[in-house]
Amino acid sequence: MPSFDIVSEIDMHEVTNAVDQANRELGNRWDFKNVDASFELDEKGVTLSAEQEFQLEQMMDMLRMAFAKRNIDSRALSEEGDTKSGKLIKKHIVLRQGIESDDARKIVKMIKDAKLKVQVAIQGDKVRVTGKKRDDLQDVIAMLREADLDLPLQFNNFRD
Repeated sequence: MPSFDIVSEIDMHEVTNAVDQANRELGNRWDFKNVDASFELDEKGVTLSAEQEFQLEQMMDMLRMAFAKRNIDSRALSEEGDTKSGKLIKKHIVLRQGIESDDARKIVKMIKDAKLKVQVAIQGDKVRVTGKKRDDLQDVIAMLREADLDLPLQFNNFRD
């Protein structure tokens, strides 16, 4: 029986490239000359640090543009609160990967409400969809692409 998986993943190599590109752009901008500002990547996300709040907002736009140039969906970014340490203000941006259980249940409910002839199962941080016909699976993919979900979805492991 044909099946595929619905996942939410980020290519971390492209994230590294996007953060490096944003740091280079930060060095080239005249409004950030002689300003202590930087992007730092760790295993959970990206930390933005700057001296002023408006600079953080400009840096956030720069990061989103770098992500867009690298074809990384900006919905994968989740902002946490600001912290102030000394003269710097830091903002941590978490990179969301995987489908959380609440979102997975919401996806399953959407598919079941569409009354398509497919079976849906939550498997950890991904959702597996199985059906008798390939056309039914393609209808599920089309429906989820049109849906207004706040997380980026990819469809992989398509088996015939």
